[in-house]
Amino acid sequence: MDRGKIEQISKALADETRLMILEDVAARPEMTCGEIVSLRGVTPATVSHHLKVLHDAGLIECRKEGQFVRSRVLAKTLKAYAEEIEGIARRAGKSR
Repeated sequence: MDRGKIEQISKALADETRLMILEDVAARPEMTCGEIVSLRGVTPATVSHHLKVLHDAGLIECRKEGQFVRSRVLAKTLKAYAEEIEGIARRAGKSR
């Protein structure tokens, strides 16, 4: 994973609402925008914006099913990101 991707994911996860949305979606196989709106109490437009940021960062995948858009977490991306962050922590631990 390159540095730009690490920065993009870090920025996406730095927003409290996005992090909560990601946690909600990760807890289920898939979620619709309407389900997230119900859980979080924010407008559909706000949820849509946050889903776009998460999608652009490669953290979620969205697929259209009829009138609904279903989102699911891309665990592979999260695992790769976690490994990169762990590598930074390991290097920091060795330098102390």
